[in-house]
Amino acid sequence: MRRLGNTRRRGRANRLVASGLACGAALAALTAPAAGARPLEDAGPAPAGAERPGRGGAGLAGAHWALKDPGTPQVRFRGLAAVSRRTAWLAGTGGTVLRTTDGGAGWRNVSPPGAAGLQFRDVEAFDARRAVVLAIGEGEASRVYRTADGGTTWTESFRNTDPKAFYDCLAFSDPRHGLALSDPVDGRFRLLSTADGGRSWRVLPSDGMPPALDGEAGFAASGQCLVTSGPRDVWLATGGGAHARVLHSADRGLTWTAADTPIPAGDPAKGAFALAFRDRTHGIAVGGDYRPDQPSPHDAAVTADGGRTWRPAAVQPPAYRSGAAWIPHSRGAALAVGPAGTDLTTDGGRGWRTIDTGSYDTVACAPDLGCWAAGEQGRVARLDR
Repeated sequence: MRRLGNTRRRGRANRLVASGLACGAALAALTAPAAGARPLEDAGPAPAGAERPGRGGAGLAGAHWALKDPGTPQVRFRGLAAVSRRTAWLAGTGGTVLRTTDGGAGWRNVSPPGAAGLQFRDVEAFDARRAVVLAIGEGEASRVYRTADGGTTWTESFRNTDPKAFYDCLAFSDPRHGLALSDPVDGRFRLLSTADGGRSWRVLPSDGMPPALDGEAGFAASGQCLVTSGPRDVWLATGGGAHARVLHSADRGLTWTAADTPIPAGDPAKGAFALAFRDRTHGIAVGGDYRPDQPSPHDAAVTADGGRTWRPAAVQPPAYRSGAAWIPHSRGAALAVGPAGTDLTTDGGRGWRTIDTGSYDTVACAPDLGCWAAGEQGRVARLDR
């Protein structure tokens, strides 16, 4: 998670420290698999106007988070790639990368050699063998690794040498084309681009990027501050500045437009932390104030025009949320997660209701309805029915 201070260098150090903050209330939920969990159809009354599960909810009746212990309680997982109900990749602290191919019954440690000092915050996987992971941090701590053999071997395909750059997250539109986002360098967000599946990267020109606001940056909280939909559309979420913004590119990161969201900002701990787009027009943004002792009363927003305009959710999640994902094959169902719980919408993000109180930082869903969540103390779960 990124946290901005009074100066850029101090701010980056604070953001790294912030990732380790304990959320006391959330930790209380880290007990047995059933603790805090209820079947989604029993999660209480839906917000006014919301669809019931089974209509917009893609057959969610009886679904619940089922813990899948990877045996790494010392690791916080903020990077997650859901390939299917059987295959998922995790990336976390201590340079840790794990992979399952049996639905979470067993996990293989496939961490890159020599990476123990790195913080992996994002992973993008195309199948059980091919994946790209991002390490965050100042200068050379920001790196990209790629594997094509299930993590047996890794290639370091990018190492940042600009002390002003700090990479937050990455996203791929297909197995070849991807981008990685850095905080502003010389007043504008910086983008890396690959056209060969992460084997090589180049810095994109910044003349098509709007100027960054004072103090504005991305949040490396869930690997979802940069997302794609279709072959060319890309969005990035920001915080820390006077406004929480979403920037959109329709040409794979060459030119961008910016739009304000109703999510509160104006503080290094506040802003839009994660985005999810169902298609190139319908999207949701979640965030708030990540400090556990601060309220987040307006932490979700929705767009129906590709991010040109955003409006607040009519019924908000009750606390800060760091990750979001649309449930496949549904026009209205999506999940939002954070250290204090999971929320479900079945009306496209207009209304949210809490359906689990366990702590998660990130969530992702695969086309076969394999939805996964991960977070602190090695906590990993799959949405089971």
